[in-house]
Amino acid sequence: MIEGIVAIVGQPNVGKSTLFNRLIGERSSIVLDEPGVTRDRLYGVCNWLTKDIRVIDTGGIVLKDEMFKEEVMMQVEIAIDEADVIIYVVDAQIGISQNEHRIAKTLHKSKKPVIVAVNKIDDVAFQDRMYEFYNLGFTDVFAISSIHAIGVGDLLDRVVELLPQKHIKAVDGSISFSIIGKPNVGKSSIVNALLNQQRVIVSDIPGTTRDAIDSHFKVDQQDYVVIDTAGIRKRGKIYEKIEKYALLRSLSAIERSDVVCFVLDASEPITELDKHVAGYAHNLNKPIIILLNKWDVVDKEAQPFVEFEKEIKNAFGYMAYAPILSVSALSKQRIHQIIPLINEVYENATNRIATSVLNEILIEAMMLNPPPVHKGKRLKVYYMTQIDVLPPTFILHVNDQKLMHFSYQRYLENKIRDTFDFTGTSLLFKIKQK
Repeated sequence: MIEGIVAIVGQPNVGKSTLFNRLIGERSSIVLDEPGVTRDRLYGVCNWLTKDIRVIDTGGIVLKDEMFKEEVMMQVEIAIDEADVIIYVVDAQIGISQNEHRIAKTLHKSKKPVIVAVNKIDDVAFQDRMYEFYNLGFTDVFAISSIHAIGVGDLLDRVVELLPQKHIKAVDGSISFSIIGKPNVGKSSIVNALLNQQRVIVSDIPGTTRDAIDSHFKVDQQDYVVIDTAGIRKRGKIYEKIEKYALLRSLSAIERSDVVCFVLDASEPITELDKHVAGYAHNLNKPIIILLNKWDVVDKEAQPFVEFEKEIKNAFGYMAYAPILSVSALSKQRIHQIIPLINEVYENATNRIATSVLNEILIEAMMLNPPPVHKGKRLKVYYMTQIDVLPPTFILHVNDQKLMHFSYQRYLENKIRDTFDFTGTSLLFKIKQK
């Protein structure tokens, strides 16, 4: 579970991306000795003191007139808005440059906790330079070397101390579900149709809704929390590529959801962005419902639902388990079926199967299709148990993990699905060598 968001900001070429890579433990960001190489925000997860922290790497703050200035500045503003804690990276070898006080002023206005990371103190000759950066007006100043990991542990200790206490589940016993999708597919309109009131702003401008909005409501004595997600509009103009921001918003909402409602626009072709957004939910093993919105504008004779269904299943083959419901937020067509479908999918995702029943299925499956032989050795599956729900998680006890081919695992999964209704949820398998 993500317990906080940290944004790394600063001028170009001070080592932000190197620090980002150090924190998340992989080289996800392009690092070149050229100012302004990182122009797009990148996201990763850092685990420290048992806490999972999302880290945002930004393009440099650019305060002079040069290419990409406006877009990069907007990325930083968005990262600051998203963050619980800001790491402001400066260069010890350069000192306080002309722009640093202006940047510090922007950060002070954010009212967010700011830690100054004085980078590039690899040479002891530069270590005492960290003290001049107290002139920027921040209390927390740390001398670090992103390349050699000097001081990074102390920096992260302070980050963890500054993270706010977040309560993910606002109502005990409630079912949380998010409405995700690329901008302008009708997410906010679906929320309004469900709530039957104008709880959030609805507009045809992509990215009008700025923040994820939680709405609490009750149906037939069951509590629900619906999380509407968003693109961005700031000062009347969209500054950054909205796709990247949509992905970040969707990530946060997905993580807080019991069920994910993924929205497609029936009036437009499926795009790569659609696949990316849905892929996040699938990779987090969340129960998923596909809502085909704007069904009221579709010519059903020219393109019946069965054709849409086939197209969706081809595009999202990895989510074959997800049910598809055509709706219209505008006319409220089949909107009343969303909550019952959420209940069904949630129930499926929380279903537990007795070990004895699972092993009856396993024995029958192995009799019908014996495990494969690889290099003279045959896979043996001794028994299977379910250890968790949301998603349903199973352990397969085998003689050799290397002999379990993904195709045979998929075969066993299909046998389980043939016996039990797991519509809407992925099944997670863990292979354990006995």
